[in-house]
Amino acid sequence: MNTEQIKNAVEKYHNYIVEMRREFHRYPEVSGKEQHTREILVRELEKMGVPYRLLPGTGLIGIMEGGKPGKHRVVRADIDALPITEAKENLKQEKVCISEKPGVCHACGHDAHMAMLLGTMKVLVEMKEELEGTVYCCFEAEEDITGVAAMMEALKDYPIDECFALHVYSGLEAGKIDISAGPRMAGTAGIGFYLNGRSGHSSRPDQAINPIIPAAHIITQLNSAFMNQIDAEKTVTLSICMMNGGTADNVIPERVYVGGTARFFDREEGEKAQQIINKITENTAVCHNCTVDFQPRNHIMVYPVINDAAVAESVRNAVSELCGEQVIGSCDHWYASESYSRYLEQYPGALGFLGIRNEEYGSGAAHHNEKFDVDESVLPLGVCAE
Repeated sequence: MNTEQIKNAVEKYHNYIVEMRREFHRYPEVSGKEQHTREILVRELEKMGVPYRLLPGTGLIGIMEGGKPGKHRVVRADIDALPITEAKENLKQEKVCISEKPGVCHACGHDAHMAMLLGTMKVLVEMKEELEGTVYCCFEAEEDITGVAAMMEALKDYPIDECFALHVYSGLEAGKIDISAGPRMAGTAGIGFYLNGRSGHSSRPDQAINPIIPAAHIITQLNSAFMNQIDAEKTVTLSICMMNGGTADNVIPERVYVGGTARFFDREEGEKAQQIINKITENTAVCHNCTVDFQPRNHIMVYPVINDAAVAESVRNAVSELCGEQVIGSCDHWYASESYSRYLEQYPGALGFLGIRNEEYGSGAAHHNEKFDVDESVLPLGVCAE
């Protein structure tokens, strides 16, 4: 297909892409629970006649074999929603559709990701005889990193040359796409531990071991340590988001939980941050006669998303040729994290940001926000990029 034929094919499926996005949006499911979501995906792949592979959990891979030899490429979409109650309105007006499941909604755009990849598959089916190589269309849970391990294990069975994914982004103007080289999304160092002391009456703290005190010291010491030990040229953010302990005003608790994250774009600096967190926690606990139980989340959960320069340039040039240079935009890297980093550790690839911020329509609320919404007019651009 030439450029015009591809654009016409994409536009032909515009309504289909929008309809699929709305179906996914109305029936969201949280990570690890996307059974109905996968049933919808299987239904659509079977309609297209695309062979697929079901993975342990809720992931699947649709396999598009072209009629000509060529590269083996991965295109990935995430499928899970969030445990958030959705607002009926976006930033300006009532949304075109909202979740029909109380307390669950697609507040990050994964409904759009699935719809765009299905639209991409529709186009690829049309051009199958002219398609060079094989495209592996991967659908997986992302929010709690439940799906990526099974996906990475399955992809070992295929000779992958490169990979690509899109993420809708409220920080970028609608109708623009950013496919830049280098760090794009942050890595996450998880913080999660219990400090164990000894319970007692508040009138005699000397007869108990109060874990709240070392917890408070750890929190303030972490902020000081990050300020003085993290390389000033390599930003690492720190957020302590939880400190839970105690059930009464006059009872010293047995234990206290502290949780949060640190975000980073430099691999070595992120690992150093995790070491600082563990060292300060262990040593402070000892000073206060407490013990520490580090929880499974207390480790490097994901590394940064770092785009391969050659793949990023190749995709950016192809999008520019297909849709015009005016669609190429730019934005700062994003401090959120993405399990797609696991793909980029294994294969050359890139993650593109598809802008959805449209003040006139009312989209632009932050991700993971009840007012988050997608400007559906950008979805064909996403299909062109994929």
